[in-house]
Amino acid sequence: MVRKSEGFLDAVYSAGLVVDGTGTVLGCTPAAETLLDRRAEDLRGQTLPSLLADPGHWPRVMAQRSGPVWEGRAVVRTGDGGDLDVAFRVLPLDPGRRSERDSPWLVLGAPHAVVSKWRQDFAFTQELFLQDRIGFAVFDKELRLVRTNTHLLPYTGVPADLAGHRLADFLWAEDARQIDDQLREVLRSGVPLVGVDALVRTLVDPGAGRIMAVSVFRLQEPDGRVMGVTGLFTDVTEQRRARRRLDLLQRATAVLGNSLSVAETAQDLADVLVPDLADTAVVDIAEGVFRFAEAGPDRHRLHLLRRAAAAGPGAGPDAGPDTEPAEQPEPGDVVEVDTGGSLRDRLWADDGPDEHQRVRSGMTVLLRARGKLLGRVIVRRTSVLPFDENDLDLLGEIASRAALVLDNARRFARERRANVSLQRSLLPPAEADTVAVQAASVYLPTDATTGVSGDWFDVIPLSSARVALVVGDVVGHGLHATATMGRLRTAVRTLADLDLEPDELLAHLDDLVSQLTVEAGGNEPGAPGSEQQGAYHAFGATCLYMMYDPVARHCAMASAGHPPPAVIAPDGTVEYVDVSPGPPLGVGGLPFEPVELDVEPGSVLALFTDGLIERGAGDVDEGMDALRQRLMDADALCRPLPDVGREVVEGLAPSRLPDDVTLLLARTRVVPPDDSVTWALEADPAVVAGARELVVGQLARWGLDELAFTTELVASELVTNAIRYAGGPVELRLIRAGTLICEVSDPSSTQPRMRRAHTTEEGGRGLFLIAQLTQRWGSRYTRRGKTIWAEQPLPGPE
Repeated sequence: MVRKSEGFLDAVYSAGLVVDGTGTVLGCTPAAETLLDRRAEDLRGQTLPSLLADPGHWPRVMAQRSGPVWEGRAVVRTGDGGDLDVAFRVLPLDPGRRSERDSPWLVLGAPHAVVSKWRQDFAFTQELFLQDRIGFAVFDKELRLVRTNTHLLPYTGVPADLAGHRLADFLWAEDARQIDDQLREVLRSGVPLVGVDALVRTLVDPGAGRIMAVSVFRLQEPDGRVMGVTGLFTDVTEQRRARRRLDLLQRATAVLGNSLSVAETAQDLADVLVPDLADTAVVDIAEGVFRFAEAGPDRHRLHLLRRAAAAGPGAGPDAGPDTEPAEQPEPGDVVEVDTGGSLRDRLWADDGPDEHQRVRSGMTVLLRARGKLLGRVIVRRTSVLPFDENDLDLLGEIASRAALVLDNARRFARERRANVSLQRSLLPPAEADTVAVQAASVYLPTDATTGVSGDWFDVIPLSSARVALVVGDVVGHGLHATATMGRLRTAVRTLADLDLEPDELLAHLDDLVSQLTVEAGGNEPGAPGSEQQGAYHAFGATCLYMMYDPVARHCAMASAGHPPPAVIAPDGTVEYVDVSPGPPLGVGGLPFEPVELDVEPGSVLALFTDGLIERGAGDVDEGMDALRQRLMDADALCRPLPDVGREVVEGLAPSRLPDDVTLLLARTRVVPPDDSVTWALEADPAVVAGARELVVGQLARWGLDELAFTTELVASELVTNAIRYAGGPVELRLIRAGTLICEVSDPSSTQPRMRRAHTTEEGGRGLFLIAQLTQRWGSRYTRRGKTIWAEQPLPGPE
């Protein structure tokens, strides 16, 4: 079927009217009859305004006139009574006449939608041939180039004028044949081809060529006959190479993670590089890695490397461009490599003596991890495509990942990662949030070859909304120090659960360390001998234990040879607490002196280990002054504590840590006065009823009526026991701080004990009932006796 032309001025299908100077129709073309749905006899004698859908719009139509030849747009009425939007052009048929009224005119018209589409197609085609980002070419049925844009293939060896040429005239026969086959198939089937990659190399400059994404579609005449094909050529060389590099990087990452063996990892690295990146590859590993020791620091010049793996033909003998023939290593050989103290990755290329020999290029990339030189990777190509900077970057990324795997393999073989895993499991979370404080900590392990040290920290919730802050430092490094740290931290938590005063707790902890020292050394405490000294270095430690009471806004602390804490006051000043430190744990012989101080609301407490203040050759005083300044500059009162801790540690700790660094920051909170109440009671059983009324009334004021029954029962039982067994005076206190706490204090030092009463006994069930009705309960010794407490969870929002 013959298609109808959509061209605006098509000589056959254009709708044309011949009119005289008055606008009267003198004649028309068959296309005009079709367009207007009127016969020629009906159109003759009609005036142009009468053909409009609204003759009153004739002045608007004439207002579009811009000269003797002009174009416009109008809405006409068709023979079936419909309206048609028409684009038209007016041309004079006899421009030589003086009077326009005597001159005939030709009016050409077409539907406005058709004309608009035709103009869009024309503009699109024109811009395709003007742009230079995508190669655009029209081929005839014989696959000769008819028309191209200015940059079809902007490479050396492409003729300036391509009209009449075939692709084989300037491209390699193999490349031209591949593209011609695709063009011919589209010419035959009419099925478009989209985004098929093709290698393009010119006869003049073949080189590595370029990768083109080719898209092809068929062209047809208006009558349907095939006239040729059009091809779009997009240079995707860099995209395809980048994709291949990314694929290689992903494969290398997957392969290198399959083994923790040094030899297997080295061979996996060589195998993954050939042939996707290079024709040959060799891997040299530092000799110390095979002994599971630390490799040489990257700043050293001389390094002993062993040929560990090779892949590809001819990969064995050559070590690299800087290796002398006398020292070319065989697999398993060790060679001394001088890096000059400056480690860098390199590209290199050598031209062969024979002019027909292909250019040989190579890369050398060093395997570096954690500041150590673990080895090197050498790759070569014998193809025409040399390495470039992108290849060097890719190999460097693969090498960096391989170096980490190699170093992890070495560390795994030496210690089975036990040290790191154990320490991580023994340390508490970095952040803690309690009723008394909001705390955040920063811990940096040492860089010493003996492994991490025994620093630890802890935030331990205590009874009555109090909290204990602990920082300690075990002597020495390595797995044994980490294990000792875990034992001491567990002991501190156990002793803290007894609600001991700081000096008492450190005394018990000192006894524990002394016993461990005796067991390890085989001598009595204080006995002379190297075994005893070695045992102390295995179990000795320093420790700072601090308790904070948010109700009284009071701190109590004691130190066992540990640096004093810093207090950041609400006005921004930083002062160290004047603590009189006792001896380190395990030394014995001297008591621990408690220190007490009141803390202003909103203050920040800073506890740390000596690794933060003993920096290099500077003394401790300089380190403490520097820490004070950093705490003031970090604005710990307003900023999040994790950010403050990281900033302080990063600004003070050296890049190579000789000891662990620990910093514990705690922003203090207070229990408002309205959230606690205390009553002093006489040692008279008659006051028990009044105590119950006081409790019920206070809970009503706090809106905790649903806890009234349980709390009344708990208070009644505790007050009764205190009066019966301890005498007076008795103190009853309620605290609303996260939980509802009920405390009864008396002057007795007798520890209460819960027991199961027999059925024939009238008493002995009080503490059992309290344990069943409350979340937890306990007792603690005080300087004036003891305090029994019980906690209940506060009711949640409805």
